[in-house]
Amino acid sequence: MSQQHTVWVLGDGQLGAMLSHAGQPLAIDVRPVDIMAPTGDTLPIDASHIITAEREQWPESSTSLQLSTHAHFINGPVFGRLADRFTQKSLLDELKVATSPWQLVDDKVQADDLHQAYGDRVLLKRRTGGYDGKGQHWLKQAEATSIPNDWRNEAIAEQAINFDEEVSLVGVRTQDGRCLFYPLTLNLHQDGILMASIAPLARLSHLQDEAESMLSTIMNGLEYVGVMAMECFRIGEHLLVNELAPRVHNSGHWTQTGCHINQFELHLRALCNLPIHTPQVNFQCVMVNLIGIEKDDRWLSLPNAELFWYNKEVRSGRKVGHLNLSIHNTAALNETINQLKLWMPTQYQAPLDWILAEFA
Repeated sequence: MSQQHTVWVLGDGQLGAMLSHAGQPLAIDVRPVDIMAPTGDTLPIDASHIITAEREQWPESSTSLQLSTHAHFINGPVFGRLADRFTQKSLLDELKVATSPWQLVDDKVQADDLHQAYGDRVLLKRRTGGYDGKGQHWLKQAEATSIPNDWRNEAIAEQAINFDEEVSLVGVRTQDGRCLFYPLTLNLHQDGILMASIAPLARLSHLQDEAESMLSTIMNGLEYVGVMAMECFRIGEHLLVNELAPRVHNSGHWTQTGCHINQFELHLRALCNLPIHTPQVNFQCVMVNLIGIEKDDRWLSLPNAELFWYNKEVRSGRKVGHLNLSIHNTAALNETINQLKLWMPTQYQAPLDWILAEFA
């Protein structure tokens, strides 16, 4: 029997838009809401409607309160818990999931104490609000750097990790507690912003079981429903969790092209309790984030490229779209990357070379 589903999304950015697009073939009415706009209007939310979010934090308003206090706000308590790095790290320790050594930066701790505990380089992270490389401050013993006064009790300190590379795992947990996963994704960050992802990669497959065990432990511990992303450092043959995102995630965008069920549809299926099975990977993909650059219609001339443009005002450091490149053969991929190198600005040369090196 078919049932009509309506899903409201806290936030109307690109993730909300892509959730809405994924809902259309399944006749799921997805309604992203601009929670930044002041409004006293009452949203027409029915008791049977489902609420989700495209972000971990939101300002309090009449609109956000209507959504976040609804009885069917799925994972409601999880968002605040994972948005605060202190409570997120505490959860990982509680669940015995490996993460970098850390502590709260309280009133008493001094920079020397942190260097003694974690070494000559210590990374301070604001408890909330920091993303894409923002909200971070390095303590470097050689430079005698200090803890900013207004960061006390508002930040955690982490040991600097000399990792081999960064990977992420996107998975889903159903309402009856099953956990299913996409293959591990290899990621490249530049100035704290994700620039490119590659998945799947055969050389990472031996880490898949460890990653799935870690994310299963987290999602089961939270009784989470829907898609969650886990960003990790690879150190030798093991993984260390860096951050969690209780939502669809930038590093899962490749699934829009490479899988028969993408991460956005998978999230909606879980929220609406529709049938779910392990997503089938149709082919390998490269995702290239488009950061602070104008739309270039020449990208559409690339035979293995699919453009997702967010139609946002272009600003420095802002994600305005992404390209998914299907990899049916390495020669075609190399030709595409070399063409992009000619068309794209300086900051893209190193990420595009990184892609070429992976397939050399």
